[in-house]
Amino acid sequence: MKIAILSRNSKLYSTDRLKQAAIDRGHEVSIVDYLRCYMDITSHRPQVIYQGKPLRVDAVIPRIGATHTFYGTAVVRQFEMKGVFVANESQAISRSRDKLRSLQLLARDGIGLPVTGFAHSTKDIDGLINLAGGSPLVIKLIEGTQGVGVILAETKKAAQAVIEAFRGLDANILVQEFIKEAGGADLRCFVVGGRVIAAMKRQGPEGEFRSNLHRGGSAEKIKLTPEERSTAVRSAKTMGLNIAGVDILRSNHGAVVMEVNSSPGLEGIEEATKVDVAGKIIEFIEKNAKPGKQRDKGKG
Repeated sequence: MKIAILSRNSKLYSTDRLKQAAIDRGHEVSIVDYLRCYMDITSHRPQVIYQGKPLRVDAVIPRIGATHTFYGTAVVRQFEMKGVFVANESQAISRSRDKLRSLQLLARDGIGLPVTGFAHSTKDIDGLINLAGGSPLVIKLIEGTQGVGVILAETKKAAQAVIEAFRGLDANILVQEFIKEAGGADLRCFVVGGRVIAAMKRQGPEGEFRSNLHRGGSAEKIKLTPEERSTAVRSAKTMGLNIAGVDILRSNHGAVVMEVNSSPGLEGIEEATKVDVAGKIIEFIEKNAKPGKQRDKGKG
């Protein structure tokens, strides 16, 4: 099988692991910088062109960076138009990248979430803070990634000041209930093909409420409860993602989802769990990569 990995950097751990896993299983693999792809959008014969030649592959693994979602998903969509199997479809990636939209869809499907508020006018700040249960509370930039743009406001005055500052810059923000009992830890559940194949607990450093490994956190393998496992699988399904990293907090009112990631990193989860996640992804593609099998399973 000919597999293209859409990635901007072939040296990244996740990209390299996927490449090696595919080679080990006898496939022909190419790393394609999706920003250097261009598209022939002609009726009945759509093409993706790379380095001057049409790309002809059987399957695509998108590893689209958050800052290039618009162009990256356009390239993925062009492959879909050609009938090429893509591991995560363009619509599903776009859906998961919009934090507000994804939370609305998860809420619609009854999946546990922290109490979350969203408003436009600074005149509604007090109402928004009350909706999230008062201080302390978490304020998030909708466009932020990897913990950037996430602030814990310890007091109501601090929350008012931060919200006013962000809105003064015309930045869109979410206000969320602070899950103190999580103790600065979350669960990363790696879902492939409707199953959780690996899970780890990430713990933020002392005094840090964010648990992102990029921010110096640590990770260890963990056994999920049936509720947590079900929550992760349902969240990926709601987004329409075949491959997803679902981040969950353990709260006093059960498992609550913080985010569903369409390009989850492989390094932390493989190191913590010793599971061959890259191999599981290639195995999923082998079973499902058939021409014309694309169909967005998410709604909304």
